[in-house]
Amino acid sequence: MCIGLPMQVLSVEPGHALCQGMGETRRVDTWLIDGPHAGDWLLVFADSAREILEPERARQIAAALRAATLALAGETELDRWFPDLAEREPQLPDFLKPAPQES
Repeated sequence: MCIGLPMQVLSVEPGHALCQGMGETRRVDTWLIDGPHAGDWLLVFADSAREILEPERARQIAAALRAATLALAGETELDRWFPDLAEREPQLPDFLKPAPQES
């Protein structure tokens, strides 16, 4: 299984970027995305960038990965890592909601 990591671009060179995130620095292949710039956030799989992220989305992904790591270590209080989900009822996506009944 390959997990995408949010990483921030430190510098750019043709086809690659030096990125930092999740406690490490990596040289990332950027051929699959359109022109990253220093400061951009990338979603990186196996040292290859797959998309440019908004900063808030990068933060959400990083928080989810931290929560998964804590859960694997036995932590059960994980709501702080998901403030957008905690203390609200889960919502079904539209494609799983029942179709409206015709009269």
